[in-house]
Amino acid sequence: MLHGVFHFDGKFWSTLPLLAFRPGQLTRRYIDGERTKFVTPMAMFLFSVFLMFAIVSNVPGWTDGGMVPAMGEATPSLGSVHRGIGQAVRDKTETIAMLERDRAAAVAAGRSVASIDTQLTRFRKDLAKLTTAARMLPDLNTASPRLIARSLGEPVDQDLLDWLFVKVEHARENPKLLIYKMKSAGYKYSWALIPLTLPFLWLMFAWRRRFGLYDHTVFATYSIAFMSLLVVVLTLLGYAFGGAGRTFAWIALLAVPPVHMYKQLRYGYELRRLSAVWRTVALLHVVSITSTLFFLLLLYLGVAD
Repeated sequence: MLHGVFHFDGKFWSTLPLLAFRPGQLTRRYIDGERTKFVTPMAMFLFSVFLMFAIVSNVPGWTDGGMVPAMGEATPSLGSVHRGIGQAVRDKTETIAMLERDRAAAVAAGRSVASIDTQLTRFRKDLAKLTTAARMLPDLNTASPRLIARSLGEPVDQDLLDWLFVKVEHARENPKLLIYKMKSAGYKYSWALIPLTLPFLWLMFAWRRRFGLYDHTVFATYSIAFMSLLVVVLTLLGYAFGGAGRTFAWIALLAVPPVHMYKQLRYGYELRRLSAVWRTVALLHVVSITSTLFFLLLLYLGVAD
């Protein structure tokens, strides 16, 4: 792999500076035929993704699985919720009974019962809410997905619910394993980011026949490769310089990608400034969408595995 990326003839060192500082020119030159001078987009992508997962997974303090509390430690158990609601129902019932006795005594003595009636109304509303919550709360042996189905009033495949409940419970019991599975799936399926991005790039240039699928593929692959290398550099900076390094890393992580996207769009597609600006804004939204879809894919693979 090192030979494929570095090629030991200077390809890597002629590609990396352009990828970092002149991504648009690199993209345009590669598309226009100067392919023998640079590392291919896919080789750069594979190298950057491999390096990112190798570094991020082994640098402490960023994605340390030990920092993730078990679900049982972070939230009360279902049994304790049952007991708490049951105790609250009993307390409200006793209070209402006491107020009703006080009201009867006040009526017999000819005193005003307005304040007692106000309290009764409030406590009865509270009791009604608690009773509704107790009905909606699943039994101790009932899966939470069934509660969702019950609240929606829709029939759901029982086998699917049972399967989902088992998988969710496994993830709740061992969140570190879930994170590990998601990391592994992220490395194996990182290529999915490219086809997820291509339809949106095509839409942004749908009326410009000059640019085809190949152009968009080169653009997306080089762009993702740069973002992966950026994460590597910022992770190492954050680790080396502590709190100040992490602060700088987060600021750079927010500031650098839009600038890089703008430069790659403007010079890679030879756009005017305004055209590059609005496409950069659109591309930032695309990144949000594709990142969310990719995260959901990793979550599914981590839970379902």
